[in-house]
Amino acid sequence: MTETGKAICDTILVVDDEERIIDLARMYLEQDGFQVTSATNGSAAKRMILHDKPNLVVLDLMLPGMDGLEVCRRVREVSDVPIIMLTARNDDIDKIVGLELGADDYLTKPFNPRELVARIRAILRRADRSDARDEAPPPINIGNLHIDAQRRLVEVGGRRVDLRMKEFDLLRALAANKGFVFSRDRLLELVWGYDFAGETRTVDVHIAHLRHKLRDMEASIDTIWGVGYKLEDPDTA
Repeated sequence: MTETGKAICDTILVVDDEERIIDLARMYLEQDGFQVTSATNGSAAKRMILHDKPNLVVLDLMLPGMDGLEVCRRVREVSDVPIIMLTARNDDIDKIVGLELGADDYLTKPFNPRELVARIRAILRRADRSDARDEAPPPINIGNLHIDAQRRLVEVGGRRVDLRMKEFDLLRALAANKGFVFSRDRLLELVWGYDFAGETRTVDVHIAHLRHKLRDMEASIDTIWGVGYKLEDPDTA
């Protein structure tokens, strides 16, 4: 039984063209109670994601043929399966592009396999909480923004806005505590379920997504320089 208390093991698809990376991830993940499948190229990965429906995907950026970014883009057209990107280059542009295409998180190679396991567990715990919520909190209305947590619905001025899972959770955390300033580290803990120093770019990219998608919102997501972010009620701004 896993830490989450589930008897049925979650399946993790590890996609990398280096067998040693797959073997390392498999060893630590199986020790933690996960089932592990693998693919070594983008085409096989896409096929397995859509057909086998793993609970989470660890996806290398540099793959032969269809690279990880293209796999992520195509998968996101039809699936919200959590994706952790792996990149061999400590290049912010790769990470930003991956997050913009819908990856939930990223790790830079070489990575600590225990950190990979911790991040996977955190993301899956967060997804479990969303799926198993028996009594959703009441809807939130701030200006022309409407958030219905039970239906995971967001509307701005009566117009539905489609948000990805983490975008919704981030917005709801800010809206449920309007006017309160959250640090990036605190938002990582609340929304992604972990607190690893130096990975706050994940929050920044998702905030940028929200600002773009909610550009007609009367409330505002404000940056508090040197601290973090808050959602400001238009009546008090």
